[in-house]
Amino acid sequence: MTATGRTMKLGLNIVANGAHSAGWRMPDAKADAAMDIGLWMRLAQAAEAARFHFMFWADGIAVRHSAKDDDELSYNPRIDVFEPLTTIGALAAVTRHLGFVASASTTYNEPYHVARKFASLDHVTRGRVGWNVVTSWSEQEAYNFGRDAHMEHEARYRRAKEFTDVVFGLWDSWEDDAFIRDKASGRYFDPAKLHTLHHRGEHFRVKGPLNVARPIQGYPVIAQAGSSASGQDLGGGIADLIYTAQKSRDGAVAFYRSVKAHAEACGRSPDAMLVMPGVLPIMGRTRQEAADRHDQLVERVHPRLGLPFLADTFGDLSAMDLDGPLPPPLPGSNALKSAHEALIRLGGQPGMTIRKLAAIMAGAQGHNILVGTPADVADLMEDWFRGGACDGWNVMPPFLPGPAIEVFDWLVPELQRRGVVDRAYRGGTLRESLGLPRPAFRSRGGPQRAAGSA
Repeated sequence: MTATGRTMKLGLNIVANGAHSAGWRMPDAKADAAMDIGLWMRLAQAAEAARFHFMFWADGIAVRHSAKDDDELSYNPRIDVFEPLTTIGALAAVTRHLGFVASASTTYNEPYHVARKFASLDHVTRGRVGWNVVTSWSEQEAYNFGRDAHMEHEARYRRAKEFTDVVFGLWDSWEDDAFIRDKASGRYFDPAKLHTLHHRGEHFRVKGPLNVARPIQGYPVIAQAGSSASGQDLGGGIADLIYTAQKSRDGAVAFYRSVKAHAEACGRSPDAMLVMPGVLPIMGRTRQEAADRHDQLVERVHPRLGLPFLADTFGDLSAMDLDGPLPPPLPGSNALKSAHEALIRLGGQPGMTIRKLAAIMAGAQGHNILVGTPADVADLMEDWFRGGACDGWNVMPPFLPGPAIEVFDWLVPELQRRGVVDRAYRGGTLRESLGLPRPAFRSRGGPQRAAGSA
């Protein structure tokens, strides 16, 4: 353990068949891992044995892509994926301590649906669930929900702010001890401890109350991944976990300080927010073995897989010299603004070519790829952690199941030996495990009204 008692938090981010888009083509990869619930159960149990804090789903509600046609799309392996809330129910049944953090969009859901589902899951898991608040980024999601275009960036963040306010208010429909269930008197709940929301805002009209008791954790753990100014404003006000893509230590330190400052500006303790970048470890018993595995992954990135990752920022590059430089970027983006800006910076690096950038983005979509022995990977993780760049990591195995098992069997023991990762869980709920405070009940509702009023 570190001198301050602070230890690294660990999340397992399983992206479809693996975080590297070409990983499913590796000889020892399970190509249908994304749809194998038995494998997911075994991975969840192994992650718990390794004392990971949670599994994480950066989910979308569409086949999200930038392919120009179905033929190009056919090279993309991220097509068939489980709906995460359904999956959590199965995985919670075979684990006792591991948490589960899943995305739900504030653009393509209603607050009551999200509040009810996550409150239910918090009870089902006995306090081990978290909500990754996303505004969605792809046009494909808009097409699935009756829209001709995705909502403009700033507008969807305004909606997200109101959406989360409503969800939190619904979770506070009932005080923690509202349900007395007194058989003798026949009274099921204490009416003084019911707080009906009566929300009326720009985007939503929600009366309430929620038809689920207050979540075990008060609120499920709140994760958020926006790195733009609007995203940091939202995260500063609500997030317990900040998920981010950072490729350099200096950039990570700057981002860490920025989001912690946003939390303080919102009247929150910066220690109540954990910053956890994504990291994709490609490991071997030797550095050469790791480098060989990395080369094998890069070699398997088909151009028709890699080029669409660049399309939103640089346009259709299929007719250009793949070993030539990047063209000027397209102006602006209504998708992931921080990712768009990061891709422009990567494209401007000396010697960068279309082929190289396509392989980078197919590999980890802007996250940090670490190639080396477990000790090499642990060196960087520990350095960033001790150097004020993060509070932990969202670990992204490149394919399944081998690299995930290597993380549990090789990397975690190395980090435990250094005293930066816990050897036991610190509590029963996900909040307790992460060292996060339980939100106190807050009444947001207006005066109680007669049944049927709005």
